Amino acid sequence: MVQANPPSTQGYRIGEAAAASGVSAANIRWYEKQGLVAPQGRSDNSYRLYSAADVHTLRFIRLCRAMDMSLDEVRTLLALDLRSKADCDAACVALDAHLGHVRERLRELRALEKDLLALRDCCDGSGPQCRIIETLHARADAPLPGGERGTPATRHV
Repeated sequence: MVQANPPSTQGYRIGEAAAASGVSAANIRWYEKQGLVAPQGRSDNSYRLYSAADVHTLRFIRLCRAMDMSLDEVRTLLALDLRSKADCDAACVALDAHLGHVRERLRELRALEKDLLALRDCCDGSGPQCRIIETLHARADAPLPGGERGTPATRHV
């Protein structure tokens, strides 16, 4: 493995940890606030210092987040022991739960695709006005489902 910036003799400063892990410095700070990673200490000039194990943890987090896992799911996996059979079972349970979330999102995305295709079919560009925009305005004026006010839209991505 080739590192862009080798760590100082005391450990990786945040920029070095970011370069070595592929996680931005801002996200490293966020993960610290969330309790997912903690710097091993501070240098004489108060820079955060990270160990090689911290960089590995950041890479692990980045990988899990790339698989669209929530911070709670990542936290669960980070807490598990690589060599424990019970923890292996817990990892399987966590992954199965995440698969359920992914499958639900796939259903939502398929419904969204259908809706977008139907919306696109509203207009071929030959009319005096755009039926797509007209339809969107009509939907915006329609009452909210269930008569609720201020209900957030379904998250599709």
